[in-house]
Amino acid sequence: MKLGAAFILAITLSACSLGPQNTRQAMVTIDESTQVALPKPIQLGYELTASQLIAASWGETQQQLPVQLQVNQNKVVLAGFSSWGTRILSLQYQDDTIETQVLTGLDDTLPAPEQVLFNLMLTLWPIEAWQNSMSDIGWHIVETANQRVVYDGNNTPIIEIRYFATDEQQKVEGDIVFEHLTQGYRINIQTLSSNLTTPATKNETL
Repeated sequence: MKLGAAFILAITLSACSLGPQNTRQAMVTIDESTQVALPKPIQLGYELTASQLIAASWGETQQQLPVQLQVNQNKVVLAGFSSWGTRILSLQYQDDTIETQVLTGLDDTLPAPEQVLFNLMLTLWPIEAWQNSMSDIGWHIVETANQRVVYDGNNTPIIEIRYFATDEQQKVEGDIVFEHLTQGYRINIQTLSSNLTTPATKNETL
């Protein structure tokens, strides 16, 4: 898994600049050779600004990636940082297009920005926002109050997500555990701070 050595290298290369911008369609790999289309930003249902800490573990290895996430009706902006505060990856998702940049020299060691985005969107966007995309590849999601499980076309569980927000909170406001059952890695997502604006809240301020 690429998330590992990335953070060690990011420290030594913190003086480097972001590499060239890459543009692709809003399709991401969900498992092996299977790709799925991302929902629209507006389908989150609210606007969001959040500082998060993503901790990944596989085997006996553990690493962390601080991220900044911004979502409005039109786009998603994501930035990942080294422990020194240097931006090592960035992404913008808008108009069915994903634009990404990675710190020069880390392209083959950092997790792909679009995969970081996918993990966050799969945990936060409502299950209804994913139904069409999952149906297109023959997959489906089953959701209970505190858990979401993604099944492939053979009805095999591939991804399990557990939520620790209270009933009064949005999912992003509590800790989240994302586990890829076939690829053998686990991601803990901790939201350090967040600001949510729902359509109703925005109307009240007008």
